Amino acid sequence: MAWVRSFTRLSRSSSIWKPANRFTSTISADPGLAGFSSSGSAFHAGLGPTSPGLDKPRLVVLGTGWAGCRLMKSVDAGLYDIVCVSPRNHMVFTPLLASTCVGTLEFRSVAEPIGRIQPAISTAPDSYFFLARCTAIDPDAHTVHCESVTDQGGVRDAVEPWKFTVSYDKLVIAAGAEASTFGINGVKEHATFLREVHHAQEIRRRLLLNLMLSDVPGISEDEKKRLLHCVVIGGGPTGVEFSGELSDFIIKDVHERYSHVKDFIHVTLIEANEILSSFDVRLRQYATKQLTKSGVRLVRGVVKDVQPEKVILNDGTEVPYGLLVWSTGVGPSPFVKSLYFPKSPGGRIGVDDWLRIPSVQDVFAIGDCSGFLETTGKPTLPALAQVAERQGKYLSNLLNQIGKAGGGYRNAAENLELGDPFVYRHLGSMATVGRYKALVDLRQNKEDKGLSLTGFISWFIWRSAYLTRVISWRNRFYVAINWLTTFVFGRDISRI
Repeated sequence: MAWVRSFTRLSRSSSIWKPANRFTSTISADPGLAGFSSSGSAFHAGLGPTSPGLDKPRLVVLGTGWAGCRLMKSVDAGLYDIVCVSPRNHMVFTPLLASTCVGTLEFRSVAEPIGRIQPAISTAPDSYFFLARCTAIDPDAHTVHCESVTDQGGVRDAVEPWKFTVSYDKLVIAAGAEASTFGINGVKEHATFLREVHHAQEIRRRLLLNLMLSDVPGISEDEKKRLLHCVVIGGGPTGVEFSGELSDFIIKDVHERYSHVKDFIHVTLIEANEILSSFDVRLRQYATKQLTKSGVRLVRGVVKDVQPEKVILNDGTEVPYGLLVWSTGVGPSPFVKSLYFPKSPGGRIGVDDWLRIPSVQDVFAIGDCSGFLETTGKPTLPALAQVAERQGKYLSNLLNQIGKAGGGYRNAAENLELGDPFVYRHLGSMATVGRYKALVDLRQNKEDKGLSLTGFISWFIWRSAYLTRVISWRNRFYVAINWLTTFVFGRDISRI
């Protein structure tokens, strides 16, 4: 890793403090910060503080999800040096992630490199992307403490993690959330989530492996049924869309290319309440009807235990599986829980009307990791891509306004007028249920009346809307071509 070698080389050659916006060597003397030596001091390279008048203020963004990437796309690189810290160097277009699991789309079609979202990170001399995790934040020193990432999808590299620090003038925490397991035994060990590209890759590999294993001579019928039983936990949009994509794959591809085992493969969707609970009743009934018609078995139940080859429900029912996909919503990550900031209901980082963390200076939080404090009188917003995107756009405009007013440096924006607070207006929800059918619900909330559509027209709107929301023209081209080739030639079922 070239930047690790650069850190090492620069830290060895640094015996005095260097000018801002250069990699420097620092001594950490706070034994309370996670990841540092218990002796109270550690030798670290990093980015030192900026110098007003000599350097641009530095904006540090933690995370490359919807919120962080939308912010970086619109923030003015002429006003700030932008430093992004994240364990992945791309944004995932999550609404289309389920399509990659069965070969409808290829993985690169839903991954947008950070350098394309904000070119300054690749070209500006004092803007950087660091493949790392933030381990601690010191708001008094305006510093974040990081550790380089040496693993991907659970596979660890031989390189040891490198610890470093980055000073900030403005900090945006957009660290996202993690899948909720509700403390159920065995979920993390045996289930696969559907939030990252490597999750989709694992689902695809497991699905195709089970298809091929079930065709091997000597496999009993019971074992074939288990191997080819795909169980989805969670009836939200992600679980429903994945079930719909999987049923399409079975009907159009498995029946043709795996005819020997086509009668053994089934999909079961388990939900504790009703599927798509945020949608209109009529739309929920339509989704239930379409999924059932496609061969998806809907089960009402609560998972009690997850074992290597079966799921046990609270009524004692045992559900064998070969592939288990867990999609039950999200909750605060361990990193968010570790931060000593006020929390909103649900454990997210608490923010005010302008998305600031009111207890500290120059720190903002957006996306799934944040929520309004109770004192604002606003409800916690749902963990949706459109919420994160709108927050990222709002905050980029706010930071541009602050920078133009001369408040970009640390502790310089305390008395600035910030203008209108953030207000979220829901634009509606969409979900596909397979077989060229989808749901479009344009109500602002469950209680309002509004336009709702089903069927092929909704499916066309769903595809058109998501195609326009893909960030770059490059990936829009990829998605359109993938859809076309899948329609003409079928899905790619290579196990790579």
